[in-house]
Amino acid sequence: MRLLALMALLAAVGPVSAQWKLDDKFKVLKPEDLKDAEGTPPPKGAIILFDGKSADKWTKRDGKKVEWKIADGAMEGFKGHGDIVTKEKFGGKFHLHVEFRIPYEPDLKQGQGRGNSGVYIQGRYEVQVLDSYGLASKNNDCAAIYEVAAPLKNACKAPTVWQAYDIEFTAPKFENGKKVEPVHITVVHNGVKVHDNVKVTVDNTRAGAGGDPATPGPILLQDHGHPVQYRNIWLVKK
Repeated sequence: MRLLALMALLAAVGPVSAQWKLDDKFKVLKPEDLKDAEGTPPPKGAIILFDGKSADKWTKRDGKKVEWKIADGAMEGFKGHGDIVTKEKFGGKFHLHVEFRIPYEPDLKQGQGRGNSGVYIQGRYEVQVLDSYGLASKNNDCAAIYEVAAPLKNACKAPTVWQAYDIEFTAPKFENGKKVEPVHITVVHNGVKVHDNVKVTVDNTRAGAGGDPATPGPILLQDHGHPVQYRNIWLVKK
């Protein structure tokens, strides 16, 4: 009976574990693509949004408790749970650091079908998270400002490998209820600058939370049905 129980447990765990291990069919372009991006500890004065232990600073969009899996210093989304947002909202200028890991899903189609998630600044402006390894990046691929700007270079690591975004964000400026300056976003992906002070003229990228663009908004992590993992999330106001 014990043997049967163990076999059943291994069968249940196997497919999940396989998502975090590359097979011999995967073609690595450069050896460094298999090395985790170097983690960046939060500087003095940073707001720690996720410390690897608790999701207490997050909630679901509807205000309910976050139930993403937390293990080994990371939290992992799962299909059907829904997006999560920070309880605190942010405006003005700030630096956001996010580390993420995309599963290996070779049986799914390329494009939007693999490792899909996203980091939404103010809940409105998405920096895409996706398995875009080795592709010619478009404006909906990994590190794209979704449907606004393609990354200047594909700086993706292989799936299953930890990656990092450092995002410089400047909120739009309004005078007398009229927008006089759009959002500006700079993104460094795994140490490579892929967006340089890009003007984002839309007030909400697709699937964003919307709301009044003149007001502060949360950081949102998207549930797109894939077990993408996040760790070491912090923010510095400027």
